[in-house]
Order: sequence, then structure tokens, then C-alpha cells
Amino acid sequence: MPERKTPAWATDDVDAVTRAVLTASRLLVAVSARSLAAVEERVTLPQFRMLVVLSTRGATKLVALADLLQVAPSTAMRMVDRLIAAGLADRQPNPDSRRETLLQLTEEGRRTVEDVTARRRAGIATIVERLSPTQRLALIEALAAFNQAGGEPPAPTADVLETHPLGWVTDGTMPREE
Repeated sequence: MPERKTPAWATDDVDAVTRAVLTASRLLVAVSARSLAAVEERVTLPQFRMLVVLSTRGATKLVALADLLQVAPSTAMRMVDRLIAAGLADRQPNPDSRRETLLQLTEEGRRTVEDVTARRRAGIATIVERLSPTQRLALIEALAAFNQAGGEPPAPTADVLETHPLGWVTDGTMPREE
């Protein structure tokens, strides 16, 4: 594919950059939707988001889970009930407080998150493979700048992903590269 020259005016045009990012976000949403297709009869997108939060944070109280997902606790409870019925999550007593329960993934829930994430990663890799090395470098630089401007920490390297496939440790933070 021939590389196109970017007009000088486009680099300073916030609207042109915004349109390009919106287009890319549509593509990423489509990749995400395709990665969920194999489990969509069992899990909705909001439920999958809950599974990812439980995967990254570990055992979590309902109120904290609702807050992280920015939903009402009653909505979170209904979602949890459906995930429990599907065998993807369960409740355990909080060892620090008998009056509380903690929500966590089952082994099947963990496998579901890992499988969907692997499909998403493969879908993105397929697209990236179509770019020339020069385009890949430009994309890395542009996305790094975009992520930094948005306050998103860099994704971990492949060796870190071997131990943390979602790129997060159990407290929801990015693992440190050593």
C-alpha cells in the first residue's frame, strides 16, 4: 500500500485528528465486538466489562464494583446474579468482615476473559500486520502521545503479558517493568 503524504494543515487541525481517532475507535469497537461474538449468548458487553474488572482487581465488594463500572449497586447486583447463574462468577464471605461478601471470577470466568482478550489481540495484530514498518512506527508514536495526553500508562511488554495477560495486576494497576 503506498504511503500517503499528510498535508501540513492536517497536523494542526484538531478536527481532522479528532475525526481520525473517531474512525479508529469505530474500528477498535468492531474488533472488540467480534472478539465477544463467541460468548455473546452468555455474556453481554456490560457483563464482560464486569468480568474484566473482577479479573484485574480480584475479589471485590459489590459497592466498589458498581463504582468502578459507574452503575448503581442494584444494577451491579443484577449483573452479578446473571454471571453467577452462568457459572462465571461467585460470592465468597469477606474474611475481614462477616457482614460483607466479595465477588470473584470462577475458573470459567477467568478463561472467558482470557479467550476474549486473546481474540481481540489477534484481531488487532491482523490489522497491524497490514501496515508498513514506517506506518507501524508512526502509529506507535501517535498512540503513545495520545495515551500520554489522556493519562493512560503504557501497556506492558510481552514478557510482562506472559504473567499478566490482560496487562493488569490484581489491584487494577499496571505491572512495573523491571
